[in-house]
Amino acid sequence: MYEILTFRLAPGVDGSAFRALDERVQTDFAYQQPGILRRTLGRHDDGRWLALTVWADADAATAAQHAFASSDLGTEFASLVTDVVVERFHGVD
Repeated sequence: MYEILTFRLAPGVDGSAFRALDERVQTDFAYQQPGILRRTLGRHDDGRWLALTVWADADAATAAQHAFASSDLGTEFASLVTDVVVERFHGVD
């Protein structure tokens, strides 16, 4: 299961501060979740950001989504981003 989260930083949010928070999200939350295989962060030239996470299955992705939404890190992350879009794709290979 591929989960693609795209977003922009909220007005006034410093990119370095966001990246520091995202490192904590990745190590302290994401990689602690059952079923995670890989997570990485990217940035487009137009200012959009991408968090790509590979999950073992949809159940793992959904469980992590709910846990993140109710966590302190999730709340902090949500306060720094806007225009959030989440898409999930099933692997075909």
